[in-house]
Amino acid sequence: MTRHYLRNASIDQPLNVLVATPAGGTGQGGIDRIMAALKAELERRPNGVIARFAPTRGKGALALSLFHLTHFCARIAAWRLQRRLDLVHINLSSRGSTYRKIVIAACARMMRVPYVIHLHGSEFRSFWSNSSPIVDRSIHALFEKASRIIVLGTPWQAFIAERVPNAHGRIVIVPNAVEEPRVAHVGGGASVHILFLGRISDRKGVPHLVKALARMKDVPGWRATLAGDGAVDDLKSEITALGLADRVTVPGWLGPEETARLLATGDILTLPSHAENLPMSIIEAMASGLGVVATPVGAVEDIVKDGKTGLLVPPGDDSALADALSRLVQDGELRQRLGAAAQAFQRRHLSIGPYADRICAVWQDAAAAHRGEASLPALVTPTDLKA
Repeated sequence: MTRHYLRNASIDQPLNVLVATPAGGTGQGGIDRIMAALKAELERRPNGVIARFAPTRGKGALALSLFHLTHFCARIAAWRLQRRLDLVHINLSSRGSTYRKIVIAACARMMRVPYVIHLHGSEFRSFWSNSSPIVDRSIHALFEKASRIIVLGTPWQAFIAERVPNAHGRIVIVPNAVEEPRVAHVGGGASVHILFLGRISDRKGVPHLVKALARMKDVPGWRATLAGDGAVDDLKSEITALGLADRVTVPGWLGPEETARLLATGDILTLPSHAENLPMSIIEAMASGLGVVATPVGAVEDIVKDGKTGLLVPPGDDSALADALSRLVQDGELRQRLGAAAQAFQRRHLSIGPYADRICAVWQDAAAAHRGEASLPALVTPTDLKA
């Protein structure tokens, strides 16, 4: 462990942190996969922090989220009274997640527990901008009263600093990270295997991806797997209607183990989204050494450098997307070079060990600030993401 990230030398007792995550760090969905990896990493090595992960929405019906939210707030109150809680870590997305986290933050403030906001939502910018005045004020207070604010990249740092100017000095960039690949990479074999991992939706650019693949009918030597939940049946029908069923597979949602096996057989990962924060599928693909074709949205440009660690195409441009995918299908040397550079970048900047250190540093710094102690800004400055 890299001990210099932490402030344990000045703390006699471990820092007790309660982490709010949708399904309690069980690996369901992007942020929960990250929290599951963080949980495993923190359990693997002592680090002066006791982190407990609890659901705020749950894996079942949405109606049950009220039960999980109530239970989470009860934990805050009970553990604070028992002196078993020093900090709350709040993972934040848009819509229902925001409403639940406003309640949790209010509960933490009532119990005089500092909290850290961890912003993940890809559509949070538009959600906040279109919120009613009362929700707008509540979101502003959520950030304004946070001890620290974690964002995933430079565009989100600028956005929060603009919306909450007095929060500027409390914003920390901690990019997402992944564990080492669970399955050794073997590639697609005789045909170049193109992967899409994400929700089957317009926001993820799936309609443009389908049009791009249709443009590539005459390009030999490729096949594709488009995996995820959402409009799966509609996508299958469209693939069949376009005469692509012999080359394009649509398996639906895949669990973590199935996703790991699929990545091991991939050669190219594409994510032509219209809006993102910092997508896990791209980082997972980089970890496996795949060539990446993506759009410069959210914090994607912080990690995918065009022509260096992947290829970037404009959102909504199915012609440019088809050209980029065809280029990587036909140019194995370029595909290998971009994949190797992406993998090296992920190992340096986006691996789970340093990520855990950075999160713990933010936690320790937030708790110290709440106690009135001097913070250590040099330990929690944004990661230098140079390719």
